[in-house]
Order: sequence, then structure tokens, then C-alpha cells
Amino acid sequence: MIACECPVCQSPDTKDKRLRASILVQSEHTTLVVDTGPDFRYQMLRANVKHLDAILFTHPHKDHIAGLDDVRAFNFFQQQPMKVFANEMTQEVVIREFPYAFYETRYPGVPEIHLNTIDLKPFTVGDIEVTPVQVWHLKMPVLGFRFGKFTYITDANNIDESEKQKIWGSEVLVLNTLRKEQHISHYSLSEGIAVAQELQVPQTYFTHLSHQMGKHADVGQELPAGILLAYDGLVINL
Repeated sequence: MIACECPVCQSPDTKDKRLRASILVQSEHTTLVVDTGPDFRYQMLRANVKHLDAILFTHPHKDHIAGLDDVRAFNFFQQQPMKVFANEMTQEVVIREFPYAFYETRYPGVPEIHLNTIDLKPFTVGDIEVTPVQVWHLKMPVLGFRFGKFTYITDANNIDESEKQKIWGSEVLVLNTLRKEQHISHYSLSEGIAVAQELQVPQTYFTHLSHQMGKHADVGQELPAGILLAYDGLVINL
């Protein structure tokens, strides 16, 4: 057993218990998830999600796709393939990482996945309208998503001006800020604050927090009005 001495790991505050970044989006008739990281199964059990209509992927890094195999439980209970929406770059990695889900001759019990190709054009999942927002994770294009008045962006350190136009008018923005120190491919805390203030979103939550960010309560005291740290289990109603 490895004992972690990190102050965040040792913190008794439940808001310091950070799993991989992902969100559950629900309307009256539709439930979808953005990204299935290694914690996907536990996150679904913890949130008591009994039905899932679709998965949207932001990009193909392992911490955002590794839990996809666990959709098999939803396949079993819903008796249908899981709809997965991703761009071509992400689909290539998904097929390479989970080849057994795409064999022509299928082994019983493997995940059933129906890939849907998306780009920057808006699309609809059930009764949820989705507008992709392209951001940059250093040199990798990553998709953020706007759902009505809510915009979700993870794994970014730059957003083109044309794509910022898609975010304007949001009432809530969730944006990645990895740590206080500058990072090669993620926004730092100060950079995230600058983006949130530039876009004039009334309420911003920072996500994809590393333990290097520090404790939730401590960092919260440093943030301007209208900006908060997100935490596992946070619910936003719009």
C-alpha cells in the first residue's frame, strides 16, 4: 500500500475528493454523459444513473475515454447499443483501444457501441441541442459543448476568437484550470480567471483540477465574484 502525503488527498473535505473530469447532462426526456474516464462506472453508480441515452467525447486522451467498456451494463438493461458522438480523430482511437467492440463477429457480452460522427455543426441528442465549441489542448483540437445556457470546456489552453463567439451569452461556464502554475496544455488558475472575465459569463466553475491546485476551501477564498471551483457531485440547475 502506498500512503499519499498530499494535503488534498488527506483532506477530510469531501470537495477535495477529485475523480476524473466528466459531466452528466439531463433534460426532462434525455440523459447524456460527456466523457467516460477511468472512474466512469463508479461515477454512474454514485449518481444512481439507471438510464443513459448517449455519450459525447471531447477528445481521445485516456483519462476521457478509458471507462467506455462499462457501457455494457446500459446495453444489457436498455437492450440497445450506446450512441457515442465523437469526431473522427476520437473515433479512430476508440476503435483502436476497444477493437473487440467493433469486430464483425462479436463475442457475447462485449460493449455495443453506435458511433456517430460530429464536427463543429450543432446536433441534437433526444431533446437536448448541442453546439460543439472547438478549443486547443496545446496543438490538439478538443471539443467543448454548449447546451442552451450552459457551456462545458475541458482540456484547453487556448480558444480561437471565432469559437469564443459560441460561448457568449452563456449563464454558466465550466472551464478547466489544472493548477496555479502555468501548464503547457491546460489553463492555469489565473488564465482561467482571465478567460471567464473576458467572456463575461455570470457564473463560472473551474474543473479538471489537479491536486497541485490545493484545497477547495483555500483556493475558493482567492477567486473573484462569480467564479467557483467545481467539485464531484456538484449539481447545476438551469
